[in-house]
Amino acid sequence: MRTYIHRDIEPTLIRAVKTFSAVALTGPRQSGKSTLLRRLFSKTHRYVTLDDPQARDLASRDPQLFLNQLRGPAIIDEIQYAPELMPYIKMRIDEHRSKKGSYILTGSQQFTMMRHLTESLAGRVALFDLLPFSWFEKRTAKSSKRLITSLGGFVHACLKGSFPETTTLPVAALQEWYASYVNTYLEKDVRGQYDIGNLRDFQRFIQLLAARTAQILNCSSFANDLGVSVTTVKRWLSVLEAGRIVYLLQPFYENFGKRIIKMPKVYFLDCGLAAYLSGIRTEEHLMKGPMAGALFETFCLQETFKMLLAKGGRPQLFYLRTNNDLEVDLLIRIKNGKWLPVEIKMSQTPKPSMASGILRFKQLFDKLPTTDGVVVTLADREFPLSASVNARPLEQYLRDLDS
Repeated sequence: MRTYIHRDIEPTLIRAVKTFSAVALTGPRQSGKSTLLRRLFSKTHRYVTLDDPQARDLASRDPQLFLNQLRGPAIIDEIQYAPELMPYIKMRIDEHRSKKGSYILTGSQQFTMMRHLTESLAGRVALFDLLPFSWFEKRTAKSSKRLITSLGGFVHACLKGSFPETTTLPVAALQEWYASYVNTYLEKDVRGQYDIGNLRDFQRFIQLLAARTAQILNCSSFANDLGVSVTTVKRWLSVLEAGRIVYLLQPFYENFGKRIIKMPKVYFLDCGLAAYLSGIRTEEHLMKGPMAGALFETFCLQETFKMLLAKGGRPQLFYLRTNNDLEVDLLIRIKNGKWLPVEIKMSQTPKPSMASGILRFKQLFDKLPTTDGVVVTLADREFPLSASVNARPLEQYLRDLDS
């Protein structure tokens, strides 16, 4: 039997089920949503999945009968396949407002599910996301010495991925798993839910996008490369964002009279998928290839995002780039309302020059409430780079965010 790996979001979900009438958990296919919920709530909730054609047919055709057959608190998996259920769930919640945790809902299509939830269950449901394993979650379950270091965690994320299935597969089977994952995602989550046009062009778009992870998004460039309209590219992006395949890091929105680039940056939320789509198969290719820096930045972004999501909030993450070449990789709104400026450098030898972007940012945006800046590196200890900027190991940076 496979060992269960505890997820950082568990305490947050347990509190929510005791507080809200309904709880919804979204996230990409195969991120572990069903396993997590059945582990936490199997003694109190009946489980049904709408991946089952018979259950899906009954839920769509006769929602009242479907809900009556559940007889009590229930986990309804992949609820986006039967949006007809939502109004009836709302009515039952309204009839018994004092009952908490009556329904736990999951779905692998965030936007589709969110639209139906906000239309039917606004004010009645707590919303959460579950992404594939974080680096820390993998470390608690695997004894591999490679996972202890930031470098080892990065290499493992790229070459083994972070989905529950991929972390235990041999290298030979890993490529087959990702190929199957992409095909299943295209057929079930994309073709079944969206009008995206030519599926082959959409798949080519995903591959091109993987090669440009951690870069500013230029929709016109993709449109020219693929021979499609900019509108089509934007629609495809919304589909990938809905499935938590990619994350669009928005530009910093505060306007202090500076000329700020306003296009988002795009990141894959699983380095392993980005590496697979880019043809990276070995550690040597990863570390010596042209995508090493971009994938390390992607790794740091995905771990930051997972850490903040597990606490139940909506992460406030931005980047900054101005027309005079000032750039800060991450600006994070933290608990006290201040902004944490973060630079990401794939280096084990931090240098004072790495702090220059953050120092310029502090000078130009001196009216903005900020904390001391951080340069996230592969070093094994913290180094002061200036009076207000420290180079910090990735692990320490993540633990500080969690505190």
